[in-house]
Amino acid sequence: MRAFLAAVLIGAALLMYPPHDVHAQRTAKPVLHGSHWMAFTGKPLGATAGAMTFQKGGNAVDAAAAMLAAVATMWDVLSWGGETQALIYNPQTGKVIGINAAGIAPTGATPEFYRSKGMKYPPSEGPLAAITPGTPGGLLLMLAEFGRLSLAQVLEPAIQMADGYPIEEQTARSIENNKDALKQWRYSREVMLPHQGEEWEAPRPGEIFRQPDLAATLRKLVEAEKQALAAGKSRKEAIYAAYDRFYKGDIAQEFVRGNREMGGLITMQDLATWKPLIEEPVKTTYKGIEVYKLNTWTQGPVLLQALNILENVDLKSMGYNSARYIHTLYQAMNLAFADRDFYYGDPYLPPVEPIQGLLSKEYAKTRFQQINWERNDPNVRPGDPYPFQGGTNPFRHLLEQWGKPSVTSQQGRDAQAQAEANAEFDQSFRAGTTSIQAADAEGWVVSVTPSGAWIPAVIAGRTGVGMSQRAQQFVTDEADNPFNVIRPGQRPRVTLTPSLALKDGKPFLSSAVQGGDTQDQNLLQFFLNAVEFGMNVQEAAEAANITSYQMRSSFGEHDSRPGRLTLNESVPGWVRQDLQRMGYSLELARSTSGPLNGIFFDWRHGTFWGGSSTDGEDYGIAW
Repeated sequence: MRAFLAAVLIGAALLMYPPHDVHAQRTAKPVLHGSHWMAFTGKPLGATAGAMTFQKGGNAVDAAAAMLAAVATMWDVLSWGGETQALIYNPQTGKVIGINAAGIAPTGATPEFYRSKGMKYPPSEGPLAAITPGTPGGLLLMLAEFGRLSLAQVLEPAIQMADGYPIEEQTARSIENNKDALKQWRYSREVMLPHQGEEWEAPRPGEIFRQPDLAATLRKLVEAEKQALAAGKSRKEAIYAAYDRFYKGDIAQEFVRGNREMGGLITMQDLATWKPLIEEPVKTTYKGIEVYKLNTWTQGPVLLQALNILENVDLKSMGYNSARYIHTLYQAMNLAFADRDFYYGDPYLPPVEPIQGLLSKEYAKTRFQQINWERNDPNVRPGDPYPFQGGTNPFRHLLEQWGKPSVTSQQGRDAQAQAEANAEFDQSFRAGTTSIQAADAEGWVVSVTPSGAWIPAVIAGRTGVGMSQRAQQFVTDEADNPFNVIRPGQRPRVTLTPSLALKDGKPFLSSAVQGGDTQDQNLLQFFLNAVEFGMNVQEAAEAANITSYQMRSSFGEHDSRPGRLTLNESVPGWVRQDLQRMGYSLELARSTSGPLNGIFFDWRHGTFWGGSSTDGEDYGIAW
């Protein structure tokens, strides 16, 4: 009997105090640990390209450039004619810098032109959706200024992939699902549909996918570098020789010819005058942590505005994903995104965005005071940040008239019809991209969210380069947003939005996520998961997030779904009931966390902690 009682007591003790290893992994994926370098991106082969580059002696910028080249070649919801931007921590200066490689609207791209075509907004696909390609220029700029390897070394994995690689199922299915659109465009059809006339016309999963025109284009870039080096040029000058060949030489000529053959507007002058930029990012502080985002040509300041609003309340005391916490997040995002929808645009062309006022802590307090704590407010409007930077709003008349966006009515629809309508809306609202994270022991950190020229893209002639669809993020009426009206030479306000946070002057948390208008929603919650709720980087990446659709979609018809809220199916029933009473229309999903990649910097041990959500094919490698 004593032995029996002893066994019972021991068993009870074990239940109360479980062995340490029971909790060693509380996540679907383990934390990725490294001390020399870390490479994350949207596809396993893309991460391998980063690892290969580190093994060649490259730094984090070289690795990020190699991953960017690889995923663009893989059509990982982007390709070579799309847009790139980055936040880079430079350990030599201790500063965060921004890379702006968003293309510009081409010659002839005016509101009047699109209206003459019967379009309220630029189209979501096709040659008239194209702006100038930014990804090649952004990659070459980052590499020339901050990398250490040659262009030939960095492009080697991408060139091998362009020669042929086993295509993964996700991309193969995307091609097959979009084959009707791809068939409209000669060069896209030839590359993407090798089995025309068969039931399955796209490359089959695991089949070797070959892109000979793209491989030739990439080799031309390497050839330009080689010739410049042979002529006695420096490493940097040789990389810029490749840049000139893409934007001013024979590659540019074929790109423009192919674009205009398909009915596009891009000219040689458009390519030659566009330049990628090194710029100063914007930032705020949250509980002593410096958080950096790119300027208003992205949606990045939304996250900073939301943090400023949320700093006025004790989030931790509310409890993770309680009804009050979810409501608070939703309302803060409503306020920040309403400002985005009216005030964000290209800061390099007039009018000048009121970024100082938008990021003012005092302005955030006034926005916080507008929160209705009892119910969702479906009529949240942009605020007026100008008084908080000592100015007067020049668009007060437009602000006063700013109406509700177009909302597709759900009344009279059965559940299936409503679900189909939301699915169509979501396809554009969550328009994908990929994310890239790289860090090394020297202290370089790179966070990128490249995108554009996704499937179905129009391939420009024999370049193998898909054209962007980013013009759709412009508006054509200043009443919608006076800062983002399409005109030649202007950058659209994009959704692409990497994040980088410093603590005590050193890198703390780097992250990026794909998913259109959901990006800063996910990044905000990832940051709060770590800072407010003490989650490690993998827990924070996998955690159950919410999604709001109340902001105006950046894509398609720019419409909205006020009060619609996606919750993770793990959220308890009583929380759902409280939210429904507060005016929310709920949907449940199994995965609500990304796809997101992040790196936490463990300065105590001198190591990296990497996290990657389970929602997607994102992958990391470390050493």
